[in-house]
Amino acid sequence: MARDSQAALVALNRFGFGARGGASGDFLNAASDPRGFVKAELTRANGVLLEVPGLQSTPALGKAVFDYQFEIQQARDAAAKSAPPAPESQPSPDTKAQRRNLSLNSIAMDMAPKEASKEQTAKPPENPDAAMAPAETMRPNAPKPPPPPLNIIQKTFRAEALARLQRAVIADCGFAERLVVFWSNHFCISANKGGPARMWAGSFEREAIRPYVLGRFADMLKAVEQHPAMLFFLDNQQSLGPDSRAGKNRNRGLNENLAREILELHALGVGGGYSQEDVTSLANVITGWTYAGRLGQLGPPGSFVFNANAHQPGAQRVMGKIYDAPGVAQGEAVLADIARHPSTAKFIAGKFARHFVADDPPPSLVTRLADVFTETDGDLKALATALVDSDEAWKAPLAKMRSPYEFLVASGRLLAQIPNDPGRYLNGLNALGQPLWAPAGPNGFPDTNAAWAAPEGIKLRLDISAQIASRLAEGVDPRDLLELVAADAASAETRRTIERAESRQQALALLLMSPEFQRR
Repeated sequence: MARDSQAALVALNRFGFGARGGASGDFLNAASDPRGFVKAELTRANGVLLEVPGLQSTPALGKAVFDYQFEIQQARDAAAKSAPPAPESQPSPDTKAQRRNLSLNSIAMDMAPKEASKEQTAKPPENPDAAMAPAETMRPNAPKPPPPPLNIIQKTFRAEALARLQRAVIADCGFAERLVVFWSNHFCISANKGGPARMWAGSFEREAIRPYVLGRFADMLKAVEQHPAMLFFLDNQQSLGPDSRAGKNRNRGLNENLAREILELHALGVGGGYSQEDVTSLANVITGWTYAGRLGQLGPPGSFVFNANAHQPGAQRVMGKIYDAPGVAQGEAVLADIARHPSTAKFIAGKFARHFVADDPPPSLVTRLADVFTETDGDLKALATALVDSDEAWKAPLAKMRSPYEFLVASGRLLAQIPNDPGRYLNGLNALGQPLWAPAGPNGFPDTNAAWAAPEGIKLRLDISAQIASRLAEGVDPRDLLELVAADAASAETRRTIERAESRQQALALLLMSPEFQRR
């Protein structure tokens, strides 16, 4: 059974989120038919969709966030009007310097996310209430004021996060959810961009990623680039064609952010054969791609719309081809061709294999995946199936470190802890450097072993493992959990380490830090 156990470990860790605790029987099921166990989730056409009561569409969320921001601004304006005028006095040189510093600080605050939550604060003060508390309340036994209620943006973000986490924890294998995470990171936005991005982070994934994970790449590409969350994240709503009606009337011009990332990060990849001229031409092509604002003059607030007044008129040459279709069809034609470009097939195949198999995947595997991508017109279900059917994906050693998200979800699965509050997960992800839906840039979170295996990251994982064990070790036997995690595939060293632990709590923490649990 040793060989089957090793294959089961690969099935659960490389392709899924690890075995679930309780009476799931995941390891035995995976050992009996490893490839079939993984591919079973690909046969459920609607299984990857996330339809949870209470989660709203992007337009509905857009209207809510626009109205909320409008109310906040009105309140600020009213407060500013009612404030007494400041006394006039000649500032001293030191006061002038302070004002200059305050000016710089206010600029920094304006650039920061407006709706940051307590989960996003990497290093909170030891007593966050003390800084704002009146002097008379700063006594050892003084009651702390209740925390302020969550605003609509943070409520929405937490509800979306909870739905995603619950799905990942309860999934049979988790392969479909792993595909969602991969594509969501490939076409990433950042919830830290501002209120709309935070409000839309979950709906973006539900609407532009999940419906196409087992569909066609070209359809996903179009859905992503026309989604208000992506348009907001990369500022395309600010882009005006130089010769458009709006471009001539306003002191604002072309914004190339979205066009550049489509070519460099979303499709062709670095070295994919495009030039700066192609970036500029594509930016012209997708001028007018925007979303309706609060007043809904072009359509329902928060919905994708084409603003003809902002669109650069005329034909454009992109990657050697002339596109002269009118309106939004011009950009859709470019995306359709880019999705089928040989560089896109090569780029996607390499990134796909790198994520699931190894930092330096076998060239033969990358070539085969690129061929499948091309021959099936970007069928992503066929791509995933080809990956699971490849011998290279099963023979490569489990050398990659689980990402923080994978580690925390795997812990919840093993300990049968279906989350009912996203707080612990969100805090853990922030501490480990992978805040949910909030990468530092448009290239997403890193996908290499070195990014997550640094000594400081390992220490933080150990701290979190100890915290998990302190809460949950009392009701479990780590030796039994090791059988659920790896069975016969567990090394003798890992078994000895757990058996010789000084306490059940220590044993569980060591299990969560073992290679059998951390590597995929």
